[in-house]
Amino acid sequence: MEAQPFVIPVGDASVSGLLLRPQEAKALYLFAHGAGAGMTHRAMESNAQGLAQRGIATLRYQFLYMEKGSKRPDPPRLAHAVVRAAAAEAVRLAPGLPLFAGGRSFGGRMTSQAQADEPLPGVRGLAFLGFPLHPAGRPGIERAEHLSRVRVPMLFVSGDRDALAELGLLKPVVAGVGERATLHLVEHADHSFKVAAKSGRTSAGTEAEALDALAGWLLGLR
Repeated sequence: MEAQPFVIPVGDASVSGLLLRPQEAKALYLFAHGAGAGMTHRAMESNAQGLAQRGIATLRYQFLYMEKGSKRPDPPRLAHAVVRAAAAEAVRLAPGLPLFAGGRSFGGRMTSQAQADEPLPGVRGLAFLGFPLHPAGRPGIERAEHLSRVRVPMLFVSGDRDALAELGLLKPVVAGVGERATLHLVEHADHSFKVAAKSGRTSAGTEAEALDALAGWLLGLR
């Protein structure tokens, strides 16, 4: 399935976007990329195609730094502006589809921060593929402080070996948000949902589990 390219205005600048909409789409997921790889990365493409097979349209987009070819992520103020611009474009492109937002790692965190500061119009819930609760090797929960201000349902899909979200910290954070938050753990998976061969699982299988969890949750809320 081919994605439709388009341009998203962001103030005086703009970023690229890709809309992948299956014929029988039941919801639209605003899908932000992680810090180190843009919207066309093979994992983003694979996730988008997998969600399309499950009846979920995706709107991928670049953050400003990635659009410029930089490796240094934008400060939150700029990242939030891109999230809001992409959400507005999602409403314009697919007004009839229930809208959800989130993404992989950095992109999901920027989306939740933007939602916490001011609700994104039309967004019914947030879903994260690997929420980066803390930097690797530096456990903490400061990055989760804004989640209490998010008033829509949230889904955290996380590998139980994620070095950026130690379970001893992630579980209490999700529980502390209350009934608005749901946690789905992918056994033996790391931050990118990859697994070691000795686990007896395959990375394709863990990706499928993560996407099944995501799609099932979205469709249950639409």
